[in-house]
Amino acid sequence: MWGSFDEQGTRKPALQVAGLVSRVRGEGTSRRLGEVGRPERVSRVYPGTKAVGISPSSVRRIWKGHGLQPHRVRAFKLSNDAKFAEKLKEVVGLYIDPPAHAVVLSLDEKSQIQALDRTQPGLPMKKGRCATMTHDYKRHGTTTLFAALDILEGKVIGRCMQRHRHQEFIRFLNTVAREVPADKTIHVVLDNYATHKHPKVHGWLARHPRVTFHFTPTSCSWANVVEGWFARLTPTTPQAWRLHIDCRAADRQVAGA
Repeated sequence: MWGSFDEQGTRKPALQVAGLVSRVRGEGTSRRLGEVGRPERVSRVYPGTKAVGISPSSVRRIWKGHGLQPHRVRAFKLSNDAKFAEKLKEVVGLYIDPPAHAVVLSLDEKSQIQALDRTQPGLPMKKGRCATMTHDYKRHGTTTLFAALDILEGKVIGRCMQRHRHQEFIRFLNTVAREVPADKTIHVVLDNYATHKHPKVHGWLARHPRVTFHFTPTSCSWANVVEGWFARLTPTTPQAWRLHIDCRAADRQVAGA
């Protein structure tokens, strides 16, 4: 039995072709993280293309035919929390069946948000021309967005602050306590960031018995619903924030939203 032609137009035996396929498959399943990229690039830099006399397109066809995608990597993270199941059950239970006369808030911070301003004002979109924006910008420092998402109502209590310490966290907790009606208890779902467990934060909780913290398992930020809101907010951040002249203006805009 005969297989494919080589570059000189000579047929290669099927056995030889099978060996090439096996070799290319092996290379595809042993790609290193530093070598990943677009499939076209991966097949071009594949070291066996010249050595065995096959083209990058042949490499791509072999990988595709065997369901291999060496240019893709799926990240994962395993939690080592000894109380993983217990904590996750508690958090999910609050989402699915919140207590009566209570508000369940998913709370987190998004730090290092750049407050940028374009060097010149752009022109609005009109027929035959898209909106314009200068490629360069001016920096006005960074800010941290504190946000608490009401699980039932879908409303967000947000505030921007210059720094990300326990002092700012307590100030935001005071804001949350003022926003929530006094006759309702508050259940807060949050991660294990050290600021959330500071001794002064514990003191604040002792003075506000209607507020209860529920921590997600370690390495499980995905269990905090407000993370999804941050993910949706991020792609629009450059456009939504490019008119903020400084972090204080950003604070006022988020607080008024």
